[in-house]
Amino acid sequence: MTRIQANLFLLVSGAIWGAGFVAQSTAMDSISPFWFITLRFAIATLVAMPLAIMETKRAAEPLKLSTVRNFIFIGLALFAGAATQQLGLLDTSVTNSGFLTGLYVVFVPVLSVLFLRRKPHWVIWPGALMALFGIFLLSGGALSALTGGDYLTIVCALFWAVQMLLIGIFAPSSGRPMLLSMTQFAVCAVLGFLVAIRTGPLSFAAVDGALFEILYAGIFSSGVAFILQVVGQRYTTAPQAAIFLSSEALFAALFGVLLLGEVITPIGYAGCAIIFAAMLTVELVPELTKGRRAEAAA
Repeated sequence: MTRIQANLFLLVSGAIWGAGFVAQSTAMDSISPFWFITLRFAIATLVAMPLAIMETKRAAEPLKLSTVRNFIFIGLALFAGAATQQLGLLDTSVTNSGFLTGLYVVFVPVLSVLFLRRKPHWVIWPGALMALFGIFLLSGGALSALTGGDYLTIVCALFWAVQMLLIGIFAPSSGRPMLLSMTQFAVCAVLGFLVAIRTGPLSFAAVDGALFEILYAGIFSSGVAFILQVVGQRYTTAPQAAIFLSSEALFAALFGVLLLGEVITPIGYAGCAIIFAAMLTVELVPELTKGRRAEAAA
C-alpha cells in the first residue's frame, strides 16, 4: 500500500467518525456512557473477529506474547480516550468537544519528539497548526468558558494521541492489523462493562432508545473506522495520520448540514478550506521536496 492510499484510508476514518459524532452525543439521552461504550465496542469486536481469524490462519509466523501485550496497551489508551470523551459530552457543547478533541493533531507530533525522539517532517508543524486553526474556525471561532467536561475532553485528546503513537509503533512490525483491532475493541468492551455494572443495570428500554446510535458506533465508528486507522497507520507516520484524522471535525459539520439541517457560517467554511489545505500540504510537500532532493543528489 502506498502512503497516498494509506492517507485515503485515514480520511475515510475521519468521515465515518464525523458522521457518528452526533450519534455518540444523542445516545446518552437513553443510555449511560459506559453501557454505550460496552455495547459499541462489543459489536466492534464481533465485526473484527472474522477478519482476525482469517489473518491468523494466513500468518507465516506464530503470535508472540509481547505482541498481544502491546495490543492490550493500545486498547487501554483507546478505552481511556473513549471514556473521557463520552463523559465530557455530558458537560460540554458539541462545538467545544469537536475543537478540543482536535487538539490531538498537535499532541501527536509533540509526544513523538518528547518520548520517541522522532522528529517529524518539518511540514507537520505548520500543517498541525493549520488544521487546529481550521477546526477552531469551523467551531465558530469562539469557545465558551471551559467546564469540567471541556477539561475531560482535553485529556481525551491526549489519550487519542497516545493511541495513535502506539499504533504507529506496533502496527507496522506486528503484521496483524486485524488482531490488533479486535484486541483493542475487546479491551474497551471488557473495561467498559466492569465500570458499567457499578453504575447501574442495563435496561431493554435504554438499548432500544439508543439502538441506532449503538449500531452505528459499533459497526462503523468503532469497527470499520478504527480498522481503517490501524491499516492506514502501517504505511504513514503518526503525526501525518493525526492531521488526516482531524478531518472528522470537517465531516461532522458537513453531515450536520446534510442530515440535520444545521448551518455553517462563512467563517466555518473558511475553516473547512484551511483543514483541507493542511491535508494537501502534508501530503504534497514531502513528495515535492523528496523529488528535489533526488534531483540534487543526482
